[in-house]
Amino acid sequence: MFTGIIQEVGKVTKIEKSPTGLTLFIEIKKIIENKKIGDSIAVNGACLTIVEIKDNNVRFDVIDETLSKTNLKNLEIGSEVNLEPALTLSQGIDGHLVQGHVDCEGIVERFEGQKLTVKFPLNIAECLAFKGSVTINGVSLTISNLQEDTLTVSLIPHTLENTNLKNLTKGNTVNLEVDLIARYLKNMMEKRDNEAKYEFLKERNLI
Repeated sequence: MFTGIIQEVGKVTKIEKSPTGLTLFIEIKKIIENKKIGDSIAVNGACLTIVEIKDNNVRFDVIDETLSKTNLKNLEIGSEVNLEPALTLSQGIDGHLVQGHVDCEGIVERFEGQKLTVKFPLNIAECLAFKGSVTINGVSLTISNLQEDTLTVSLIPHTLENTNLKNLTKGNTVNLEVDLIARYLKNMMEKRDNEAKYEFLKERNLI
């Protein structure tokens, strides 16, 4: 579990193909202290497990399932990535509860001044709300404008300075994770709707 408050921007130092996906090597200077193999770090919002630590170089194995839903597949040597260590019980939640389970990729439509507009797949539309929370590349943000297939967030100077969002341009892909509560509410409502359907009742010998 994470909060969407980025604590460091790391750099990709090496990328290797593996039988199950990719192996990423990322230079991490600040948050690697006291971390060990098996710990979790959100990389651009995707929860990854540390499998090796050598000085400041940290190795992560990324499976095909994760690559298919995130922009990690587009990383190159030198790419900057947003980093956040897993939430601890003694830590305050300054952003919002984030699982590190990226729902999909969005595409940057506009980035003017401090306003970032992202086009999103329609299958997550029901989990988005005006003034609600969304995670973009691991950053907890508030939706300031919501249209049928685009959302806009306003970025403060601190966020721009301390995350890789400042590097975005039109056409770039970003990782999107919807609000945790919205995801579960959507799931509950879908199950409730299904209970009234003929096939649902027939399968359970209720009609």
